[in-house]
Amino acid sequence: ALELKCGEVPTIKSFNFFNSLTRMHIAWLGKKSPFCGNVTYGREVTNALLDRGHRVSFFHFAQEENSPDNWPDFQEVSIPFLYKSQIYTIPTLKSSKILTQSLREVRPDVVHASLTLSPLDFLLPEICEELNLPLVATFHPPFDRRRNLTSGTQHLMYQLYAPFLANYDRVIVFSQIQRELLAKLGVPADKVAVIPNGVDVEKYSPGSSNLKTEIGARRIFVYQGRVAPEKNVESLLRGWKQADMPADSKLVIVGNHGTLAASLMPFYGPEHGIIWLGFVADEQRRIEILRGADVFILPSLVEGLSLSLLEAMSCGLACLATDAGADGEVLEQGAGVILNPQRVSSQLQTLLPLFYEHPEMATLLGQKARLRVLERYTLSRNISRLEDLYAQIAQKGKVNLNLKLSNRI
Repeated sequence: ALELKCGEVPTIKSFNFFNSLTRMHIAWLGKKSPFCGNVTYGREVTNALLDRGHRVSFFHFAQEENSPDNWPDFQEVSIPFLYKSQIYTIPTLKSSKILTQSLREVRPDVVHASLTLSPLDFLLPEICEELNLPLVATFHPPFDRRRNLTSGTQHLMYQLYAPFLANYDRVIVFSQIQRELLAKLGVPADKVAVIPNGVDVEKYSPGSSNLKTEIGARRIFVYQGRVAPEKNVESLLRGWKQADMPADSKLVIVGNHGTLAASLMPFYGPEHGIIWLGFVADEQRRIEILRGADVFILPSLVEGLSLSLLEAMSCGLACLATDAGADGEVLEQGAGVILNPQRVSSQLQTLLPLFYEHPEMATLLGQKARLRVLERYTLSRNISRLEDLYAQIAQKGKVNLNLKLSNRI
């Protein structure tokens, strides 16, 4: 039994003990590749659930592929596909049948779909209703809160999904802004839960790094993420070049070398103090890069809630990010510098020299960023909220099943 002394306030760890008394079996539908925010989200959450004693069966689109590093050891179910990318997935015609049969055999307490933008997302509510399985969705698509709901590819995605999300038992989003968007599109407010991305603050923490010695820099500015049009990396590069930074300052770009990166690298290279590291698979190496940098920059045009931003903040970096998606909400009230997505280059042209000349600014903002993560975005706290949600819908599912059985008698 857990004993608390008189007047002692239970800590987060105490509450985690209470939550862990109810072991659950979660069927997680997500992705393991190619690398993107959805992949990281699935890995971190399922790892945390296993650490708390829950059982996890991982359903993902795969064709005899090897698991990436840092993934836990759990029961896996492969779903066949025709094509998958960082953005969307096209399953085979047999995939829904295989998924249904696998869920029937596994019989989890809760099904949690980290939506992969595939046709199966729309069939899941019907499948789970047939099997009497409670169903949760995490809805990831980024958005630009500055634009009208009727414009933009991202908002069209919200409009497409909203009628189907209403059929899920719960829908998890990362910010109140997303909740309001879905409510305007007809998703019942009581079905939408705001549980933001969370960071393992012990793993992502300030610490020593040899990065400055490795690349010969006095100041390091870093971007970590996909090199894609919506990430607006070119505006960052243009702002850096226009700022004419001293030779002992470097801009480090960590992200996949796709076609966009290949078109940018000839114009923004080492002669301008820009270092392209490409995709860094090793998580510890990515942490070392963050620890060795002074400032993290995220110039996105659209976002959901950037896990890369939260990881940088947790490592104690000063953060500059646009207010796309919920990122501005993360940095509000002095936890970072909020950029205008349409004026990234001109604002960076002014800000970058300031951070070079006044490192104490970066130190102070880094401390505030770390504190903000500890206050609002720890993985531990958010997993506790997820456990509570699972318990609620699992109980509701049992009640509904009993009603169905009694009606048949």
